[in-house]
Amino acid sequence: MKRSDNNACALAGEFAVLSQLALLNYDANMTLGRTKGVDILVSIPHSKKMYRLEVKTKLRTSDNEDTESKIFGRVLGGWMMDKKHETHVDPLLFYCFVIIWKPTKKFCFFIVPSKVVARYVEQENKLWHKVKKKEHKKVKHTNMRTFRIGFDKEKYVISTPTVEEYEDNWKFRR
Repeated sequence: MKRSDNNACALAGEFAVLSQLALLNYDANMTLGRTKGVDILVSIPHSKKMYRLEVKTKLRTSDNEDTESKIFGRVLGGWMMDKKHETHVDPLLFYCFVIIWKPTKKFCFFIVPSKVVARYVEQENKLWHKVKKKEHKKVKHTNMRTFRIGFDKEKYVISTPTVEEYEDNWKFRR
């Protein structure tokens, strides 16, 4: 996918999230700028709380529902993250992981608290390095991390957030 396509995909995800929030009567606004740090501000009128939402979008070109990893097991999807996400823990910060299935135009949304994301990406990176070291493979240390959404009925080496727990978590449950 070309860089401009990545930007279009990211914008499509953000607008899709905004539409869902509008349907739920939340007051939501997209932030603008390159160094914004958050994509959408969400105000919940009855609670007077203001949430911050970072949107990560993945475009699927096939209808396959999941992927398999020797290390991390069967997951619905994985989104690229950065080492900085290991320390971004705030009760008012959530991530919305979006999957767009291109052939069917179907969208799925997973709203996950920042503390869950931080814990997962830290454990994911440690496990990856541990496995590679055990395989006697030299591994370059990078800031790249991957956040994955798994399934309730699967077994994972590390605690993995699941579809059943976070899909359509528009009430921003922790």
